[in-house]
Amino acid sequence: MHYVIVGGGTAGWMTAACLAQSLRGAHRLTLIESEEIGTIGVGEATIPPIQFYNKVLGVAEPDFIRATQSTFKLGIEFKNWGRAGHRYFHQFGEFGANVSGVSFHQLWLRLAHHGHPYPLSDYSPAATAAYQGRFLPPFSGMSKDIPQLSYAYHFDASLYANFLRDYSQKRGVLRIEGRITEVDRDGESGLINAVRLEGGSRIAGDFFIDCSGFRGLLIEQSLQTGYEDWSHWLPCNRALAVPCERTTDSFVPYTRSTADRAGWLWRIPLQHRTGNGHVYCSDFLSDDEAADVLMRGLDGKALSSPRPLRFQTGRRKKFWNGNCVAIGLAAGFLEPLESTSLYLVQSAIFRLLSLLPHSSRPDPSAEIEFNRLSTLEWEQLRDFILLHYVVNDRDEPFWRECRRVTVPDTLAHRIELFRARGKVARHDGQLFPDSSWIAVMLGQGLMPERWDPLADVMPLADLEKQAQGLRQRLHQSIARMPSHVDFIEQHCKAA
Repeated sequence: MHYVIVGGGTAGWMTAACLAQSLRGAHRLTLIESEEIGTIGVGEATIPPIQFYNKVLGVAEPDFIRATQSTFKLGIEFKNWGRAGHRYFHQFGEFGANVSGVSFHQLWLRLAHHGHPYPLSDYSPAATAAYQGRFLPPFSGMSKDIPQLSYAYHFDASLYANFLRDYSQKRGVLRIEGRITEVDRDGESGLINAVRLEGGSRIAGDFFIDCSGFRGLLIEQSLQTGYEDWSHWLPCNRALAVPCERTTDSFVPYTRSTADRAGWLWRIPLQHRTGNGHVYCSDFLSDDEAADVLMRGLDGKALSSPRPLRFQTGRRKKFWNGNCVAIGLAAGFLEPLESTSLYLVQSAIFRLLSLLPHSSRPDPSAEIEFNRLSTLEWEQLRDFILLHYVVNDRDEPFWRECRRVTVPDTLAHRIELFRARGKVARHDGQLFPDSSWIAVMLGQGLMPERWDPLADVMPLADLEKQAQGLRQRLHQSIARMPSHVDFIEQHCKAA
């Protein structure tokens, strides 16, 4: 088999690296990219599954961190989302400890009803460490009284692509520089036979992986697969990205998302700079106004002019079509509110490996299964992002419009079940755990009408005492961790 990857960037080189490691030379791998075609390559925030991807490659964490100017990420702070002037934290990992089979957040709901002064995030190891500016990864022989942190990374996406490019080429991936001008397809089956480059070169292949970004050079421009538009649910359609100088105050172990009058702004701290951006809806805010909001909110001196991006939220109607699979932005776009962009790349790669074609001939069963699982995953992530918009109390036209959206039935059920009894509806294969949905629902101001009746079994005074002790022990143990800055300085500082 000859696998041809069209497009480099983070998606292309993540695909090439993982296939090279998994196939171990059993099949040919070629990646075609053009230096003339830029990649998005902004500061990238991730979620914990990225650790698994790096482990599959056999990449040592300190080497990866130094090569990509990474910092650690314990979650996302949301400012001004549920309402102006409010903030909450979406942490990685769980809250507190369940008692006699009762979820801790149900116990907290009972406590909060009776005036308990501490937010639920005060019982999260990740949120507590984030706000204390501390970090310590789990390690062998770690004291049992030190909580284990669930974490991800912030890194420079361009540096990560370069890191994986070097990794891939050392393992036999052939890189071809060139711009694709034509796609050859079989006259009867419609399958892709080859791509042609400027200058006349023809690259034939058995299976093609489209990592060409928004253009969807193979999956859309050639195969005309079709696109399912989700902008009626998620209307933001523009983004501006700009790096700035890193400041001491901005070097924190979490991403920040700040809602504004027609969208939101991100801040991603890296070792060498801070990544910033503004995602917004052009129906409610002009490009010039959006740039002004972004530039006025920078923590340090801007290192370039804002870079504009245009997008339409949604997905391809088929992710696998014939002998082509789309990965990355070629597959669709969900705004980076919950840092899922690279996860969707990673997930698609592993899904492809689990259904790897035996030959260039069509495999309808594999194609159907790949598309079924991909659709399910994209729709669940769509619902999670949409939750942030539809549950809000802001009073600008954009946010009022978001509240009026008719949400998918799957999300409507989740919201109603949580509002009625504080319970999270479970879905097969869902990425984000219950604790994530709880953090966002409560953070956006969705307070349940009732809590689990089993949470009433323990006497209230005993429950209060137990919660206070749990919080005190957690905060004291986190305080023994090194600071985020010191840990990087001592263990993985980039040159």
